[in-house]
Amino acid sequence: MKLCIIKPPLPFGWTPVAPPILEYLAALTRRADPNIEIELISASAMPNAFETLECDLAAISLLTPTSVPGYRIAEKLRKRGIKVVFGGMHASAMPEEAKSHGDAVVIGEAESVWPEVLRDFQANRLKPFYKGEQLELNDLPTPLYGLLQGKRKHQFRIVNTSRGCPYNCAFCSVKPFWGAKIRFRPIDHVVRDVVAIPEKMYINGDENIWWTGKEQRAIDMFSALKGSRKKWMGFGSLRPVLSPAGKRMLNAARESGMLTVWVGWDAMTDEGLKAYGADGKIGVDREAAVRTIKDHGIDVSLFYMLGGRGDSLDDFKRSVELAERLGVSMHPSLVVPYPGTRLRRQYEPYLYKDLGWEYYTGAYALFEHPDPAMTPEVREEQFYETSLEVLRLGRVLRHMLKIPRAGFPHAHIISLMSQIPVRHGFKIAYEKWKASKNEVRQKRRVA
Repeated sequence: MKLCIIKPPLPFGWTPVAPPILEYLAALTRRADPNIEIELISASAMPNAFETLECDLAAISLLTPTSVPGYRIAEKLRKRGIKVVFGGMHASAMPEEAKSHGDAVVIGEAESVWPEVLRDFQANRLKPFYKGEQLELNDLPTPLYGLLQGKRKHQFRIVNTSRGCPYNCAFCSVKPFWGAKIRFRPIDHVVRDVVAIPEKMYINGDENIWWTGKEQRAIDMFSALKGSRKKWMGFGSLRPVLSPAGKRMLNAARESGMLTVWVGWDAMTDEGLKAYGADGKIGVDREAAVRTIKDHGIDVSLFYMLGGRGDSLDDFKRSVELAERLGVSMHPSLVVPYPGTRLRRQYEPYLYKDLGWEYYTGAYALFEHPDPAMTPEVREEQFYETSLEVLRLGRVLRHMLKIPRAGFPHAHIISLMSQIPVRHGFKIAYEKWKASKNEVRQKRRVA
């Protein structure tokens, strides 16, 4: 039997980050049945692989913006008699939809059901749905880092050390998918996986690398990772930074090789944060928290959303001013009400129903706005202008001068690698957006 594990193409093109589901699901497969032949395909790096691909079973992991290309890949494969099983956040949120394009759907986490899926396929009794349980993370295998091939090399692997999120952000899919309880992996297992990564830098892919009230856990993990001598970056909230243990935690993170933290800034105003229910993870002074991180030799990139129903045109300008004031890199997105989230339910009456999942990329206005000045076209135009400004080459290069010297040269290289491809992708997307404005406008009108 041959299994192909597939990650559909990303909306803005290839990135140097290896999709973690590929090598991790390969490890689960190898554990379940060492005799299964495995091929991994990152479609962003291998866009033409599906024309000649041969396998018995294809596992396709879906995010909302990759679901439409994922369904198209499935259609091609099924025409050749290849069975398709879907998984991932989008398939879990929309299982009936996913099943209409494939033969089976794994809902939720795969560990508890993946061996059963493989056995059922081999016995020709594949069930339409498999519901995964949220298990403790005490026995996860090390990803099979050597299997992912392609003409373009992935320079970064992702390591996960926990699952779950206790916060109640309306826009986030993490809590509906992983659950409210934070489940930690044993620290020695995390170290084992980091050591196994072939590259000298990696990404901690957790929703949050440090949690309020769990700062000592983060300190212990960072201290254990210090011996790996590898550089890394990860996603972190701001509230723990100003806690009593915050400085010790940041020192331990920097000494473990941390170069950059990506922070969910989420909204430009405090009112926006409260509307999203995201104020709980931010703390009392988020600008002070950012400065504190930088003072400890760690660079900061802010991720934030624009164009929500409570936002204004001034928020677009505020984000550029914020980047200048704090000396950070900025990565904006238009608000996306993903399926399965509380925001989706709140925005349901205002959605442009004829805009399919392929528009859920963070670059399209997907819902009506109460302010007549905030038309969809204005929001999209302002989004691209803001994005291309915060990613302007001169600004990107100037930001490198503000990166803490302690991170030289790795943090500076990462800054370029994380911003230049995004800038290139935005420029391509902007040209496509301008060419398709009339088509999108018509879909909104029909809706």
